[in-house]
Amino acid sequence: MPTQKPVPRTLDGWLQQLDGVRLPIASSQQELVRRYLVDSRRSLRDIAEQIQNSPAIALTLLREANRSNSGFSEPAESLEMALNRLGLKRTETLLAQMPAVPEDELPPALGQLQLISLHASQQASGLFAGRLARLWQEIHWGSLLFLAPLWPLAFAHPELFEAWEERVLRRGEPAARVERELLGVPLLQLCLALARHWRLPEWIVQGYRLLVEDRRLLVKALHLARDNEHPLHQQQLLDADPNLRRWLTLPSNSILLANGLALSSHHSWGCPHSLRWQRLTGLYLQATVGELQQLIHQQAVVSARQHAQPGLWHPAEALLWPWDACHLQPKAAPALPNSDALAQWKQQCTRLLAEPSAFANVVQLTDAARQALQAGGMPRTLLLLADRNHTRLIAQQSTGLPADAAQLRLDPAHSQVLRRLLGQAGQLRLTPANIAQFSALLPGSLKALFPSEHLLLRSLASNGRVVMLLVADQNGAPFSDAQLQVFGKTVQCIERALGSFAKRGA
Repeated sequence: MPTQKPVPRTLDGWLQQLDGVRLPIASSQQELVRRYLVDSRRSLRDIAEQIQNSPAIALTLLREANRSNSGFSEPAESLEMALNRLGLKRTETLLAQMPAVPEDELPPALGQLQLISLHASQQASGLFAGRLARLWQEIHWGSLLFLAPLWPLAFAHPELFEAWEERVLRRGEPAARVERELLGVPLLQLCLALARHWRLPEWIVQGYRLLVEDRRLLVKALHLARDNEHPLHQQQLLDADPNLRRWLTLPSNSILLANGLALSSHHSWGCPHSLRWQRLTGLYLQATVGELQQLIHQQAVVSARQHAQPGLWHPAEALLWPWDACHLQPKAAPALPNSDALAQWKQQCTRLLAEPSAFANVVQLTDAARQALQAGGMPRTLLLLADRNHTRLIAQQSTGLPADAAQLRLDPAHSQVLRRLLGQAGQLRLTPANIAQFSALLPGSLKALFPSEHLLLRSLASNGRVVMLLVADQNGAPFSDAQLQVFGKTVQCIERALGSFAKRGA
């Protein structure tokens, strides 16, 4: 797993961080590729076909071949071209330097995103490669690597990937607003900048340039594609708009369409977003939506046979469901603690309320507080202690967070919210209604641990002075009134315990 990194808020900061991320690969795939490299009977095409099963290897080799100091003015458009530039010895060296882990230890967020890329590659091959046979390599590698700028983001910050999926795909929130809150920059703008920086194939850059800088053309095409049942009328409208007609003949659009189909079907085959991409692809191929759906469903099944992995979702699974069924549903609010958890909650609260204090040190007290919060229905918690001068908040206990959360250090001077909470004991409850107001006032490292619109921040005092900050949520789900009451009672117990602990030597 990656070391938790701070979350940048600028395009330059993201470029610098993501450019340095080294993506992990499956150790079994590393060994297979190594065997192909040392086998003199294997052609470059054989090696490239083997590598395509591990998109991270393909990206690493293509980036290395396309570095600005490689001596080539034009970027390599295919992996075969990249292998030819690097040479087999250099390729073998690069392969050995890649971090390798057992396949079942690959990060799920990264694995899910790469599975979408493999699905997009199959869609592109099935829909377009036969029609554009001379360009099949550009279509294949461009479609496979189109989402590559997102891979290091999903690896370094899986919580941001999950938060984006929850808010944009599950709940239908505006992507621009969510990305501004989570990343500080538009996601597509970041993808375009990375594609240019890595010198990825030109078709990939063109696709992101269209999405970022020329969206009006795409909107016109999507509007025209809605009239799928009247091809003659569509053709008349195209004849009246030569610029749009020229754009619809560009082979480079194939990789954008394939990724649009794969990414939207990850949500649902019948959702409006997916239907828009299906209609646009039908316009591009001059096929009806019914004809196109039959083709893309067939390619999804082929992709699932080749690439499906345990624990990861493949859209082909949903083809057995009702047409309007959706894989990504908004998370329901967690149920109240069951009887066992409630018994544990009462036990920890009894310890916290004991007079005199039952704790020999702060670590024991905060551990009991952590267990009480968890048993009371808060699966993600962070307890931070304030120093005497309120110049530092230091993580003491955590639940449901990455291991690196234990090393978190926050400087309240950089956050108006933290300064206010340290000035006087109080509580801030973040909701979708006020998240935009307060999100920019919170440290990025804290938001990275809790990518949520439903969050509680509570400062606790002892003898009139704030000594502790609690941060808790329910994995992004909204709080019910009953759950807030349990949290409030737990906090009261912790405050009583802090008071008793302070008197222990008196």
